[in-house]
Amino acid sequence: MGQDTKSHQSVETFIARWQGQEGGQERANYALFLTELCDLIGVEHPTPAGATHERNDYVFERVVTRHKDDGDALGRIDLYKKGSFVLEAKQSRAKGGAKEIKGQNDLFAAEGPNVSRGRRGADRAWDVLMMNAKRQAEEYARALPTSHGWPPFILVCDVGHCIEVYADFSGQGKNYTQFPDRQGFRVYLEDLRSEDVRKRLHAIWCAPTSLDPAQASAKVTRDIARRLAQVSRALEKKDYAAQDVAMFLMRCLFTMFAEDVGLLPEKSFKKVLEDCEANPVAFVPKVTQLWEAMNTGGWAHALEVEVKKFNGEFFRSKAALPIGREEIGELRQAASYNWKEVDPSIFGTLLEQALDPDERKKLGAHYTPRAYVERLVIATVIEPLREDWRNVQATAETKRAAGDLKGAAGEVSTFHDKLCETRILDPACGTGNFLYVSLELMKRLEGEVLEAMADLGGQEALHGLGSHAVDPHQFLGLEINPRAVAIAELVLWIGYLQWHFRTKGGPPDEPILRAFRNIEVKNAVLTWDGEPVPRIVDGKDSYPNARRPEWPKAEFIVGNPPFIGGKDIRARLGGRSPRRFGLRIRT
Repeated sequence: MGQDTKSHQSVETFIARWQGQEGGQERANYALFLTELCDLIGVEHPTPAGATHERNDYVFERVVTRHKDDGDALGRIDLYKKGSFVLEAKQSRAKGGAKEIKGQNDLFAAEGPNVSRGRRGADRAWDVLMMNAKRQAEEYARALPTSHGWPPFILVCDVGHCIEVYADFSGQGKNYTQFPDRQGFRVYLEDLRSEDVRKRLHAIWCAPTSLDPAQASAKVTRDIARRLAQVSRALEKKDYAAQDVAMFLMRCLFTMFAEDVGLLPEKSFKKVLEDCEANPVAFVPKVTQLWEAMNTGGWAHALEVEVKKFNGEFFRSKAALPIGREEIGELRQAASYNWKEVDPSIFGTLLEQALDPDERKKLGAHYTPRAYVERLVIATVIEPLREDWRNVQATAETKRAAGDLKGAAGEVSTFHDKLCETRILDPACGTGNFLYVSLELMKRLEGEVLEAMADLGGQEALHGLGSHAVDPHQFLGLEINPRAVAIAELVLWIGYLQWHFRTKGGPPDEPILRAFRNIEVKNAVLTWDGEPVPRIVDGKDSYPNARRPEWPKAEFIVGNPPFIGGKDIRARLGGRSPRRFGLRIRT
């Protein structure tokens, strides 16, 4: 009997054994369920627990001490693996089952006995049991010894039905969100038939950091930047303006991204580049006409198809710059990468270095690491929003328990409205990595809000960009470098559309891009009247009517302070060297 056949039989046996179980005590069932799951995904069983808690690194019933205002209390983690996860187990019931919480509907209420348990099509209802289990798991993670650090994953297991997966790769434990996204964070029993799902669970147990999206995409991002540096260098030798080179490459990159996410036919732009590599004189007319079609929507001769209307700042100027066979080859190689894997949080800085002759020699060496950016954004933006969200959940639960389901859904819907109106400003945004990380984390929070809205029977409005959703217009930036402004806009749009396709599947409404002009070319600390370049008076710069510029209105401010160069920086600042800041404006 082949290995694949044995694996299939094991999965089917596991599903059949557990899918019919409901209403029992999780204490009686969860250890057996998880032990058999370990066999199914090919990981070792938990070890026997010892008397010394510090050494209980992979055990059931791991004891922790929770510190509360009214004194310390002992708790027991249902299953714990150091450096991997905290797992809290519950067992919901089908209609008519034995287990019940006063005032609570079933988690996945079925019309008949066990009809929907373990299946993705289960009817959903607002679930206090699982929400409380997640909060309890977060408390347990907080109570772990400092030497253990924060586990990257929290798992909430509804025995015999599903496992909810939440992740926080920042090492701070302050933002466990649906992993990999809203569509896939619930692993139902029937999903275990997928080898990819079983591999993902295996990695959560054995190699959790390998699932960090930032690590997986870093190499792809650097490789693309290096290839673009070659193209930029060739255009500089022909004395093209830096801004024209930047916008030309922005259009190239976005077109590569568009074909990888299905906004253009698969590998269609790559095929155009292959043809032009053999015949370089065809590059300018073919690509220019393609971008004209993408700007307005219509027939693209080079692709021989009708394309969607993209619009936006990238395609306002549609001209392609003439490049040679070697440079076209570099673009073709860049197009061969999977643009779904590009990490926008570092891509902008790497691209800026690729385009800047002075920065190119240290390509990839200097940028604010994603972990630092995320740490600040979580503390400044996400923690206050999550506090608001927890209060909304409590109010919604009170109304739902009182029978006011419409009122409960209204509370969640109102919070979503506020989330879609929350503005984030980076007054020295560079290439936009702080803004992109803010966008991604707010989209993750939005996923939880929309899930709650659906659980309460509310209607989702998130179909495309034209609908109500967190989108790029909320992320505002000021930057004096026009090339960086163009890159920041690209970073936000690629990041937004990556998230859209991961969670919605289909394309957004047309036009795909909007000229929000949310990233401005502007000095954040000084403005003046007259010429855009200060005049020289008596050998000194003169700023007529110098004053502080007006900033866009925002609820939160994040970012790196404007860079002050010089080797005596610490002395000039009195020993202080500020690197990052965050500020909540909203009350």
